[in-house]
Amino acid sequence: MNRPGAGIEVVRGRESVLAVNKVLRNTYMLLSLTLAFSAFTAMLSTNAPPLNPWIFLIGAFGLLFITQALANSAWGLVSVFAFTGFFGYALGPIIGFYLSTQGGTDIVMTALGGTAFIFLGLSGYALTSRRDFSFMRGFLGAGALVLMAAVVIGLIWPMPALQLALSSAFMLFASALILWQTSSIIHGGERNYILATITLYLSIYNLFMSLLHLLTAFTGND
Repeated sequence: MNRPGAGIEVVRGRESVLAVNKVLRNTYMLLSLTLAFSAFTAMLSTNAPPLNPWIFLIGAFGLLFITQALANSAWGLVSVFAFTGFFGYALGPIIGFYLSTQGGTDIVMTALGGTAFIFLGLSGYALTSRRDFSFMRGFLGAGALVLMAAVVIGLIWPMPALQLALSSAFMLFASALILWQTSSIIHGGERNYILATITLYLSIYNLFMSLLHLLTAFTGND
């Protein structure tokens, strides 16, 4: 005999699965589009002068704040493309510099391949294992503050050793962020695909930049 309420629980379970699948589908679709748009703006700025680091930080945090504020409206889609387009434009001169140096193309392609491998591997693990990584939330919050403070210190007092340590730390942070965000979608903690896209985009961006710096240092092209 079916216990009372069993049918309602089944319906709710199906609705929950459908909601998760919808967020995942929309997130990865929007992420693909923003990555493509970011690559397009990077291509446009390949020969442009590099952005001042302080201007980049102000623009990045400003657009991030706007995107989070508009995430529940249609304007959120406009702001997320503005955000990722800005990051792509800032990345263009860096890519242009590497492509103009000996061995730079190999470094860029290796960094791209490594980024794709790490992202797909971690996302696939989170999706298939369905482990709950919500326990990382506090660690990620504290880690973000520490890393931002270290970035500011690095801008004021540039030190090669600090830059290398930062790149390694950002790689670990971005990897943990991918696991946490994917898990959050699966377990119902994130239902806004715009916010999920921003988190995953930043993870991919930081992975790529970190690999770029580390590969440059290890190959002696720094």
